[in-house]
Amino acid sequence: MLTFERDSKRTDFMEIQTNFSLKNYNTFGIEASAKQFVAVHSLAELKKVLEQYKSEKKFILGGGSNMLLTQNIDALVIHVDLKGKKIIKETDDSVWVESQAGENWHEFVLWTIEQNFGGLENMSLIPGNVGTTPVQNIGAYGTEIKDTFESCEAMEIENQEMKTFTKAECHFGYRESIFKNEVKGQYIITSVVFKLTKQNHNINISYGDIKAELAKNNAETPTLRDVSNAVIAIRQSKLPDPKELGNSGSFFKNPILLKSDFEKIHQKFPEMKYYEVSATEVKVPAGWLIEQAGFKGKRFGDAGIHKNQALVLVNYGNASGQEILYVSKNIQETVFKTFGIAIEAEVNII
Repeated sequence: MLTFERDSKRTDFMEIQTNFSLKNYNTFGIEASAKQFVAVHSLAELKKVLEQYKSEKKFILGGGSNMLLTQNIDALVIHVDLKGKKIIKETDDSVWVESQAGENWHEFVLWTIEQNFGGLENMSLIPGNVGTTPVQNIGAYGTEIKDTFESCEAMEIENQEMKTFTKAECHFGYRESIFKNEVKGQYIITSVVFKLTKQNHNINISYGDIKAELAKNNAETPTLRDVSNAVIAIRQSKLPDPKELGNSGSFFKNPILLKSDFEKIHQKFPEMKYYEVSATEVKVPAGWLIEQAGFKGKRFGDAGIHKNQALVLVNYGNASGQEILYVSKNIQETVFKTFGIAIEAEVNII
């Protein structure tokens, strides 16, 4: 159970706790504390907290899956725990599904598959909650949130007004959105609407090891569930369960290079893997670069690099956020020195 040390006080709706441990609220399992902490379960509660604590510094917390805590949070941590999902519109071919921000992403994906709604199956088993998925424009195995995203509702922190962001307004890019840039820290996403297929699903099995996994299971005409199961099997074989070994999934973004720059590097390292992303750009797998730089499976005290996937940094038990950050910087410097390629953290460093 989570504990808090000093006193706590109540607003009209919920309890504000002080010196609150965030160890169970971040998938790295880092021991850090919040000056104040509150979980909100409705828009009314969220509005009340923002009104009553207008002058307080705030930190918005979702599923805790895409961050590395390197220090205690000297702010009011608001844990967005809004639950619920519903169909808001449908045609013969499509369905628009709204999920509240606090829904677990993987459970939501499985629910859509149970309804035979297509579009999210390739993103099975990604850790975190629905509300944070547009922030990063999360993606896996050839699909991204922007492919099915319709809109999201968000509450403005300053005045508690609700705003709808359309896909165009979100300025989605590779692990990028307006929420990481132009309006960073100004809004709290409260729900997301996805447009999914009801029939004639676009089954995408072209990326990574999905085809091989499906062949292993004799799935010649794969269903949504077949694709999801294949993705789950691949991820489980490569990625540790955060409940068993603290991690935040992929720690680094795959670098995107201009073809002209890449060609010079490729001449020097002809074995380097890459994927074309446009007529002028290629993507290089960061995991390959890190593995070739000699880091895969290495351990530095309780901080390390996973033995099956070099993209994943792990906490073997009692690593601090600073120790994991040190390892990540060491990796970045070595990769740049070796290949002349800069790799960026995908995880938010707090």
